[in-house]
Amino acid sequence: MINYLNAIAPVIEQSDLMRRIVIAVTGSTGAVYGLRLLQICREITDLETHLIVSSGAEATLRIETQLKPSDLEAIATRSYGENDFEAPIASGSFETAGMIVAPCSMKTLSSIATGFENNLIARAASVHLKERRKLVLLTRETPLSLIHLRNMLQVTEAGGIIMPPLPPLYFELNDFSKMVDLTAGRALGLLGIVTKHRREWGVD
Repeated sequence: MINYLNAIAPVIEQSDLMRRIVIAVTGSTGAVYGLRLLQICREITDLETHLIVSSGAEATLRIETQLKPSDLEAIATRSYGENDFEAPIASGSFETAGMIVAPCSMKTLSSIATGFENNLIARAASVHLKERRKLVLLTRETPLSLIHLRNMLQVTEAGGIIMPPLPPLYFELNDFSKMVDLTAGRALGLLGIVTKHRREWGVD
């Protein structure tokens, strides 16, 4: 007979498990947001970043940042191919503090909203929704069609957070890089990760 008391695994501190986040970069314009998230996270020594870069993001990265996916992978703790369904992040047993898709294309939004797990990004997002973990989508498109809005509603009703990367103009910033940093800091804040790049209204 199995001694179930002795079979219980050692308790793992939740803080250890929650110092992991998934970052996905898709083919929409705004590759700089994914880049800056990775760079900011690297400043936090005890935070793991698990990266997925879609095939569609390769051209956007090259055009907008003159970088290749391998440049982003060098910043991340671990990276995975978009079709690697054996990656740890494809399973709900791999706990994280949350996932950020930055930028999130309308194609990726559609896949997440409909549960169409056609690649690892959509699968990992689906895992975060079913496990009731934070999922933040920095959606990039304008103007929005009714299809886009319905997909956003669907993700929101499932527990996701739609966060278009709108520049915080009320801080009277005219430096684009600082606006990007504030957006990245705010997205991380939604996962409970505090950085120096987040500012609060009325607080210097």
